[in-house]
Amino acid sequence: VQLQASGGGLVQAGGSLRLSCAASGIIVSVNSMNWYRQAPGKQRELVAGITQFGTTTYADSVKGRFTISKGNAKNTVYLQMNNLKPEDIGRYYCNAHLPSRDWWGQGTQVTVSS
Repeated sequence: VQLQASGGGLVQAGGSLRLSCAASGIIVSVNSMNWYRQAPGKQRELVAGITQFGTTTYADSVKGRFTISKGNAKNTVYLQMNNLKPEDIGRYYCNAHLPSRDWWGQGTQVTVSS
């Protein structure tokens, strides 16, 4: 199983980025796919998630700015991030949640300059 995340980079405050994640090697549909982030010196936190039924959840800090969506391909997910702020800086990890276990990608770095 591999989760390949991409789309991170350096952007100015107020700018946008779109993260992508594709999970390969998982035969069944996952229960949910999620984006977590970890800032330096902080614990990893849930940013956004989407269930197999399309139900979404967001951290309060990103509501109204970030949008998670599923791709047409099975087990793919996107995170559209608008109006980025310096506090959004961190390494963003894609997660695929199944009843048996969680799978994690290698992460993609997001840096926001003020």
